[in-house]
Amino acid sequence: MKHLFSLIATLWAFALPAFAQVEFWQNAWPDTNFENRSVKLDEILSGGPPKDGIPAVDAPNMIPVAKETRLGAREPVMTVKLPGQTPRAYPVRYLMFHEIVNDTIGSTPVAVTFCPLCNSGITFDRRIKGRTLDFGVTGKLRNSDMIMFDRQTETWWQQFEGRGIVGKMNNVKLKQLVSWMESWADFKARNPDGLVMDQPDARRPYGTNPYVNYDSGTPFLYQGEMPPHGIKPLERVVVVGKRAWPLSRFQKTNEITEKGLRIIWKSGTASALDRRKIAKARDVGAIRVYDEKTGKDVLHDVSFAFAFHAFYPDGEWMLE
Repeated sequence: MKHLFSLIATLWAFALPAFAQVEFWQNAWPDTNFENRSVKLDEILSGGPPKDGIPAVDAPNMIPVAKETRLGAREPVMTVKLPGQTPRAYPVRYLMFHEIVNDTIGSTPVAVTFCPLCNSGITFDRRIKGRTLDFGVTGKLRNSDMIMFDRQTETWWQQFEGRGIVGKMNNVKLKQLVSWMESWADFKARNPDGLVMDQPDARRPYGTNPYVNYDSGTPFLYQGEMPPHGIKPLERVVVVGKRAWPLSRFQKTNEITEKGLRIIWKSGTASALDRRKIAKARDVGAIRVYDEKTGKDVLHDVSFAFAFHAFYPDGEWMLE
């Protein structure tokens, strides 16, 4: 807890309104047009690290499932399975410290992203308007969610929405790709011939959680409204479009069929944001979402409730 409070204090020390920082930011972002924006600048806060202070991983080394020996069975991984391609697992123990992985699967350039403060793990196609973008971490937050940037145009992108918010590609949307979070054991059992991201060549305490007890506390650097209906801000919710299903609904059942969807919860996946050692954290389970009629995977995310409410204040809460 001492580490947590120290981290909070450090973050708040850098949490100055963006309008007071624009001139300073322009020095680091000379190619970003701050006049071309779709959000209020005072909604953007500095999370502490500078541009690329949280280093994205480019072209990660992938190894066969059978050769991976570091991961605990319950550790979460982000699974990406593109048509005709070998399924890939991106361990959250690495995403925790890098937040973005720029990879290419077959002929598809992808960005696998994870924002610890919102628990949002989303994968995007990096191609837009005939260009392939490479993404990095700005070190800035809006609604406690990571703001990414692309190295080609230095546009700032909101990770939760996959939308450009400042710069040349303001209001342009990235294409989201189906991905989901599950345990390493489940991925390995289903994909014995799959691939997994190898440990990056960086000095980081991989396998640990720098935000100890975060998912049972309060959101970092969040100044917006809290969720309605008595839902705790850090309760996990299944987000499909502008609808959210609180995970508390799965206390009575492991399957919900609503709005043309089959949402299935399975136990056995550790929280990445609970205990210091991720492999020993409490079980929060994993979610899969399918089209009720076709059985195909449906785009979704499992994020914290406050983030859904911040970005979709008029969104629909799927309560019992």
